[in-house]
Amino acid sequence: MSDLTYAAPTSVDDAVKLLAGTSGLAKVLSGGTDLLVQLRSGRLKPDLIVDTKKIPGIMGIREENGGFVVGAATPGAVVEAHAGMKAAWPGVVEALDLIGSTQVQGRCTLAGNLCNASPAADSVPAMYAAGAICVVVGPNGKREVPVEQIPTGPGRTSLAKGEFILEIKFPPKQARSSDAYLRFIPRTEMDIAVVGCGVSVTLDANGVCTAARVALGAVAPTVILVPDAAKALIGNKLDDATLAKLDAAAQAAAKPISDKRGTVEYRIKVAGVLARRTAAIAFDRAAGKTNGKAH
Repeated sequence: MSDLTYAAPTSVDDAVKLLAGTSGLAKVLSGGTDLLVQLRSGRLKPDLIVDTKKIPGIMGIREENGGFVVGAATPGAVVEAHAGMKAAWPGVVEALDLIGSTQVQGRCTLAGNLCNASPAADSVPAMYAAGAICVVVGPNGKREVPVEQIPTGPGRTSLAKGEFILEIKFPPKQARSSDAYLRFIPRTEMDIAVVGCGVSVTLDANGVCTAARVALGAVAPTVILVPDAAKALIGNKLDDATLAKLDAAAQAAAKPISDKRGTVEYRIKVAGVLARRTAAIAFDRAAGKTNGKAH
């Protein structure tokens, strides 16, 4: 690591120039909770690290057009302490809260969790379900990208050379809408998901689902949106028949691998169970029931 160069630019333009101008591997340091571990283990050997935390506005949360914009370097602890985010997107906040320890929470970020591109990432299914949008900056300017289009495989993203995420936009909370996130892990804390599930729903006055997004983690090379699971919810109340269709859709979409945390068959079964449980919490929250708790 003797040839590793570290830079901490104070503007977006300077950060883009640094990232685009290197001939070797360049990595963005947002929170660093994944990157530093990978550096120390020798798994990753970049030529350049660009620390973005000194760019004005990249840390913090602001309200915009009724929704929230979370800067890419905003620590998880800051998001969790934000009353507006907790009220609008409790599933996203609780998913972020599951990443690591209290110490990790002081550094980890939504953008970093997304760009690390682990299929088992906790906050990512919740962001998919929320319909979050990434603001990406690079040599060609600024563009907005749906969060589900960022990861392309384990450890890989769609970001081009010189690009990085500046902020993540969360849409306004609609009436009778809410979300939830659940994961299944072998231990009670500090473990990697066997399966994760994020669900966001909107209900009408009678409790019938009018819009939904369902995402699964740790069951494919990337976190996946499951349109058929959303279709199972839309137009229905959360009765036994709807839950059965949701379970079947989640299981059908799951294409996991076997590893030390679970077999293919086990993960597929758990995907259906988690989808049911997560949807029940999201429906309760959307209906205004205060007992909608995920953990």
